[in-house]
Amino acid sequence: MTRRRWIADSWTSATATLTGDQAEHLVRVLRATPGQIYDVVAGGFLHRAEITSLRAASAGIGAEVLFALHEELESDSALPLHLLLAIFKFDHMEWAIEKATELGVARITPVLARRTEKHLAQAAGKRAERWRRIAREASKQSRRTTIPEIAEPLALKAALEKVTSPVRILLSETEQTVTIADALEQAKHPSHAEELTHALAIGPEGGWTQEEMALFTQYGWQHVTLGPRILRAETAAIAAIAILSSHLA
Repeated sequence: MTRRRWIADSWTSATATLTGDQAEHLVRVLRATPGQIYDVVAGGFLHRAEITSLRAASAGIGAEVLFALHEELESDSALPLHLLLAIFKFDHMEWAIEKATELGVARITPVLARRTEKHLAQAAGKRAERWRRIAREASKQSRRTTIPEIAEPLALKAALEKVTSPVRILLSETEQTVTIADALEQAKHPSHAEELTHALAIGPEGGWTQEEMALFTQYGWQHVTLGPRILRAETAAIAAIAILSSHLA
């Protein structure tokens, strides 16, 4: 039987601690007891872990579960992929972040594009923590050992300046022939010393402007197509990540 997996809120070399909702669920819902064994991710490493003590929330003190970390377990690593995701309708955006996390993306940067709706752009900064919680829950559900980094929303130029990946792929409605597979074939094989070897950019509803497309070209991004159909932004993101994962996994 597969053991439940938890992501530690804090840890040392020998212990891990859960607090907040995770701890409350273990104590109140699962009625965990000392001695029970679970899988716990601590510092990006997966361990077999044993509960040593529990505390339910009371009188303003939060719930807490302390584990002793035992042997490290084999686990999959994240895809070396940095996703630049233009901000679009928040319910669709949240779905895209959740699924990108499940597919293994290592980093997500929300981008303020020219065609991002004004009210979404204004509210995006306050949404970052919610997006991180969604990524955390999706990481637990998909049994990842790492949680993708969700950056603060950035204007496009600032976001492009921070990209270090040598292979940079832009989904473009104007490109008709070059596919993701073509772009990967043409790219120089990146050094394995590079943490995030590939970057992928997905535009907003309405697409990138001509000025933004030129900016991508200036920063060395390869324009590609997903085919003749016009896809929603979240659908395009998942389709492109799936194609890239078949090459990167």
